[in-house]
Amino acid sequence: MKTCLVIYNPNSGKYNKEETLPKIKKVLEDYKYQVDIKETEYKSHATEIVSTCDQYNLVISIGGDGTFNEVMTGNFMRKDRLVLCHLPSGTTNDIGAMWGYGKNIISNLKLALNGKIKRIDMCTINGKPFVYSAGFGKFMTIPYETPRKLKKRLGHLAYIKEGVKDFFRKVKLYDITYTIDNNEYRGLFSFALITNANRVAGINNFYKDIKLNDDKFEILMCNITHLSDIIKTLYFFAKYDASKIPGFYFYKTDNFKIKFNTPIKKPLCVDGESLDDLSGEYTIRIDHDVHVLMPSKNIKDLFIKE
Repeated sequence: MKTCLVIYNPNSGKYNKEETLPKIKKVLEDYKYQVDIKETEYKSHATEIVSTCDQYNLVISIGGDGTFNEVMTGNFMRKDRLVLCHLPSGTTNDIGAMWGYGKNIISNLKLALNGKIKRIDMCTINGKPFVYSAGFGKFMTIPYETPRKLKKRLGHLAYIKEGVKDFFRKVKLYDITYTIDNNEYRGLFSFALITNANRVAGINNFYKDIKLNDDKFEILMCNITHLSDIIKTLYFFAKYDASKIPGFYFYKTDNFKIKFNTPIKKPLCVDGESLDDLSGEYTIRIDHDVHVLMPSKNIKDLFIKE
């Protein structure tokens, strides 16, 4: 019999755990899995569980994007990496929406179990994986600075509420040196976003024609300082060709190095959580040894044929 480990974050989402978890176990058993279920009890607990657990045919993460990041990080610490599956139950759930999930966890589980195992490009920052986004600067700290209680109560509106407050704060410029494909640049930037996703912060098609196995990730650097111009430019960026927007610098690459020439005071945001690395020097690369079980719905659009 196949084996499956289910890891769930009890603080993520509004579903009834007492009712839902037995249903999840029943569905998995119907698909011939022997099931173990573990609850996370503190930050990075999912990383500990995955990094030290026995060999399983499948590991399922139930939670937000941050929970899946913890599960992925634990998988990177193993010699024998496991096949992962993510069932979104967080506030924004960018990954789940990109992969083709709906809002019902049980339905999503069946979509995944009837889907396919795909190899995906996984970005790493100084060796630590991030599933879909990393960034710094204006608006980038909102995901990890928004109080958890507020997210639990208001959902995605909590981010909007904090975003409105951040809108009126002064834009800070960062003195940055970065290297892409052996070309070095230096300048003052208000924010940067590094992703391997077509949905960011709840915005669909943030990037056009994203592929999860093309050995590339996307980088957006911005040197705009006026708040109204940033908002307007982000709107046009989501609708038009990024290369034609003044103040935005867009790249696709497989190797990116960035150095802060002055000390950074706030951590980078990685998959909605703060990165506990304040070194100020970061190397972003791609790891290819990652396999995930996902619904078939969007595979044709998200992958190139191998």
